[in-house]
Amino acid sequence: MNPDIAKYNQSQAPADREICDLLAEEIDRNLPEAESKIWHAHPVWFLEGNPVAGYSKLKDSVRLLFWSGQSFEEDGLHREGKFQAAEARYTAVTEVRLPDLQRWLVKARDIQWDYKNIVRRKGRLERLK
Repeated sequence: MNPDIAKYNQSQAPADREICDLLAEEIDRNLPEAESKIWHAHPVWFLEGNPVAGYSKLKDSVRLLFWSGQSFEEDGLHREGKFQAAEARYTAVTEVRLPDLQRWLVKARDIQWDYKNIVRRKGRLERLK
C-alpha cells in the first residue's frame, strides 16, 4: 500500500480505518498497474494519468468514488456530481460487498472517461474506453 494512503487510513477512526484499509487493499489487488497517491487530500488510483477510483471520509461515512461509474450501469452505485462519477457509501466494513467491488474495479479499467484532459477541453468529457 502506498505509504501516504496508509497514513491517511491510520488517521481515521477505527471503524472507518477498517473500511479504508479494505478498499485500498482491494483496489491495489484488482488494479495492480494503477498509480496511487493522495490527490486533493484523498486516496486516488490512476490509470495512465486518469483518475479511476478513490475514497474519502465524509462526516457520516466513507465514500468510494469511481470517476466513470455512471457508465458502469450498476444498481449499487449512485450518481455523484455533474460529470460521470458514481459512488457507494459505507458506515461499516461489513457493508462492503467484495463481489460488487471487484466487478466495479474491472469496469473502472474497462470503462473510462478522459478526466485527465478535462481542463484542456474546457469541461467537456470524452470517452476513452
